[in-house]
Amino acid sequence: MVGLSATVALAATAVAGAAVLRFADGLRDYDTAAAGPFDHATARLQLVERPDGTTAVLHVRGIDASAAGRTFGAHVHNGACGTDAPAAALGHYNADAHAGHVPVVVSAQTEVWLDFTVDATGAGDSSTAVRFPVQPGAHSVVVHAAPTDPATGLAGARLACLPVEW
Repeated sequence: MVGLSATVALAATAVAGAAVLRFADGLRDYDTAAAGPFDHATARLQLVERPDGTTAVLHVRGIDASAAGRTFGAHVHNGACGTDAPAAALGHYNADAHAGHVPVVVSAQTEVWLDFTVDATGAGDSSTAVRFPVQPGAHSVVVHAAPTDPATGLAGARLACLPVEW
């Protein structure tokens, strides 16, 4: 896995009863053998956790111009990025699964989906609000090759990974 700095910057600040968590500069490109749209990209995730849920904001910069107009799926995953294989990030973080609900519902209401479309400047932004807290631990935001299918939650191959931990 090749990419930018794996350094994760974490700051927690109280803001009107909310905790603000920021993660920066750790986007890792999973494809070391070929040039891809995330070779020189950086990413930042901001989480604002309140008693009634979590707001997540993703900013990705430095995406190759060839990806302008393309939409990529992005989700919070259960595991850390890992150093060798995209599978190390495990599956999507799912509030139903963490709560022990059966059956587990896969949707934008039970997972943190952050799909973004790349603009002409090589930037992509996304935000979502969910009605659950994301439990502490080592997680990641994985960027996928395709937009998220709302019926299945799938979004294709894993292209890049942002390590996050709180």
